[in-house]
Amino acid sequence: MEQTIEIAGKELAREIAMFLEEKFGEDIVVLDVHAVAFFTDYFVICTVGSDRQLRSLANDLVRDIRDKFRLHSKAEGQPESGWMVVDLGDIVVHMFSEEKRSYYQLEELWYQGQVVLRIQ
Repeated sequence: MEQTIEIAGKELAREIAMFLEEKFGEDIVVLDVHAVAFFTDYFVICTVGSDRQLRSLANDLVRDIRDKFRLHSKAEGQPESGWMVVDLGDIVVHMFSEEKRSYYQLEELWYQGQVVLRIQ
């Protein structure tokens, strides 16, 4: 029988950030939004270099989270849009092209959240 690894939201958000860095995600931010958002506790935000990388990173993240932590989700959005999301309930992972990240400015929109981790 496979064993599920229990991990708290903050630690999982950090694990996700480290995974994104290993897969060449850039300017990664973990933002604690639990005090200002009713629908999640953490945002993990990163920039990727191309549509192909965006698709690959989203799919790899979903697979890694499923394999390591038995959490099931799927990537939402199309790489061509420049923004893909993986919703894990307590954590929402936003992966952007540089252009779309600059346009949507989630860190500024959720400025009341606390930066837990930044990897540049």
